[in-house]
Amino acid sequence: MDIYLETLAISLMITVLLLLIFIPYLRYIRFGQMVRQEGPKEHFKKQGIPTMGGCLIVLGSIITFFYILFSHQMTNFKYAFLICFPTIAYCLIGFLDDYLIVVKKNNQGLLPRQKIILQIVFATLHFYFFLKNNLFTTINFFGYEVDIKWLYGVWMLLIFIACSNAVNITDGLDGLAGGLVIVTLLSLVIIASYFEDKYLMIYGLALIGAITAFLCYNFHPAKIFMGDAGSLALGASIANIAIILKVEILLIILGFVFVLETFSVIIQVLYFKMTKGKRIFLMSPLHHHFELKGLSEWQVDLLFWFLALLSAFIGISLAVYYF
Repeated sequence: MDIYLETLAISLMITVLLLLIFIPYLRYIRFGQMVRQEGPKEHFKKQGIPTMGGCLIVLGSIITFFYILFSHQMTNFKYAFLICFPTIAYCLIGFLDDYLIVVKKNNQGLLPRQKIILQIVFATLHFYFFLKNNLFTTINFFGYEVDIKWLYGVWMLLIFIACSNAVNITDGLDGLAGGLVIVTLLSLVIIASYFEDKYLMIYGLALIGAITAFLCYNFHPAKIFMGDAGSLALGASIANIAIILKVEILLIILGFVFVLETFSVIIQVLYFKMTKGKRIFLMSPLHHHFELKGLSEWQVDLLFWFLALLSAFIGISLAVYYF
């Protein structure tokens, strides 16, 4: 079997098996979602649905990634660790946040400063591994490269924070974030194939296989949610692959829907404060605005997925011609 099809198939099967085992267990221990009181009323029925499915996505993809490397005698494990480290690190941050909310009944979860400290620590470690792999500290602006040296570590931190939080904000409807992440990851896998980076292609496909398995249980009506453990980890994975490929600038296009969702929140908050209570959107993030306009979750999903596919096509075209 082709190594890439093998990666997809194994990741899909392992993650489905993990979900079959853990969904009943999470229900049994009442490890359920806490729904925001200020969210759409229709979402209140989702209270108590098992969460932290993101941990299973990460576990399934990591197991698959290293199984494929071992079985095909791909021995650059230092590079492999660099590829998967941010996924594991941000999954841990999300897990701690979910654990405090669900188990400890602390609605705030990790404090913002605690999240920032953890992200700075992990970004510093990742930058160290990055340099150990002899990768360049340059930013590629559509063919024009600028070497920012040690400031690249700060640049990486900003990208990780932006991407992880963007996916986290978007994770508000059944299947929405998972489908969007698949589209973005697939575009990065295609770019990785253009640059002939076999390791990144395998890892991207391992993630896609695991998310596809997760979506089988996350489509409306969802039986499990990914939680912060999943959204933060997947956002960090997208950021890291783009950083290694030197197409970080293209994330604005490749992840255009995530950008829209994030800016809808920023604009809503700023406008609310400036006008002392007025709103531009019925509710932010943007997917809730469309919900309150009368679209079903499926209709919002399809609309956003189509927009993601369109922006991914543009991003891939730019990568081929300018990077």
